Amino acid sequence: MNESKKYGILFVCLGNICRSPAAQAVLQRMVDERGLADRFLIDSAGTGGYHIGDLPDKRMRVHARPRGYELTHRARRVQSYDFEDFDLIVGMDAANVDDLCRLAATIEQQDKVVMMGNYIRQFPNYDYVPDPYYEGSEGFELVLDLLEDACDNLLNQIIQQNHITK
Repeated sequence: MNESKKYGILFVCLGNICRSPAAQAVLQRMVDERGLADRFLIDSAGTGGYHIGDLPDKRMRVHARPRGYELTHRARRVQSYDFEDFDLIVGMDAANVDDLCRLAATIEQQDKVVMMGNYIRQFPNYDYVPDPYYEGSEGFELVLDLLEDACDNLLNQIIQQNHITK
């Protein structure tokens, strides 16, 4: 990996108000804690344009805060340039991944798209991150648990594969 280039990760869900901004905050903290903030570019977006400009869902912010995450990202929609700007584009579920693959202009861009479930290790019953929007408190807590597990595994893999050091 080029020393001056940041490794870019874009997290994507449907509306960019629950799962993807939470994943962004979780991974950003992990990167910060490891002293690698200057080596990564982390962002989030949605495949739908329903909430453009909105803060993350209040319920997600409420559940994230006790874990030390402040969700201040403003919702945005995935753009064609994201496929050029980011090294990895991580969809939260199969529908997100399918939508992202349809948006990709080339096979190389499609190859950047992966599912977050690929990195979940501690929760064998989950191969995706479910949308908590229509769920109660348990749904938001589950999403945060899944994201903390998956982000740790994702970060470790990226660091190892790209030989990223402080």
